Amino acid sequence: MTSERDEPALNAGEREMLEGWLDFHRRTLIAKCEGLTDEQLRTSSVPPSELTLLGLVRHMAEVERFWFHEVLLDEDLGVLYCSEDDADGDFHVTEADTWEEAHATHRAEVERARRDTAGRSLDELSRRTDRAGKEYFTLRWIYTHMIEEYARHNGHADLLRERIDGSTGA
Repeated sequence: MTSERDEPALNAGEREMLEGWLDFHRRTLIAKCEGLTDEQLRTSSVPPSELTLLGLVRHMAEVERFWFHEVLLDEDLGVLYCSEDDADGDFHVTEADTWEEAHATHRAEVERARRDTAGRSLDELSRRTDRAGKEYFTLRWIYTHMIEEYARHNGHADLLRERIDGSTGA
């Protein structure tokens, strides 16, 4: 695994810190996939789990799209991999699913999120409410949630990568 990942400066301001940790975790997930074949990226952890590195990258592309576009901006761009028939379609990879496509999609969603959050206040409220329809999310909350989401799934990615080729760390 060769991706360079810098942690945010210890004295960074709040926004720089949030964006820095989010980018760190985004790069961590991609680093866990580096150097593997499509077949290895489709390798599940332990039956009956279907969790794969490729599925995690596809899932995080969906999550980026959901929080930064659907919730924050109330933009309905549609889903990437999920459907009414398969709500977990992002995790359900097939032989036809490739790293090239999943990685390009993830990169595109990250870039769109960066463009759409640039210049917005951390206190800016989302245009969509929570499921109860009562409260809006601040951009600060969304950043914090995304860091948590990546960190949790990066733990899964650590275990998947170790199972595939013994690589640990990074």
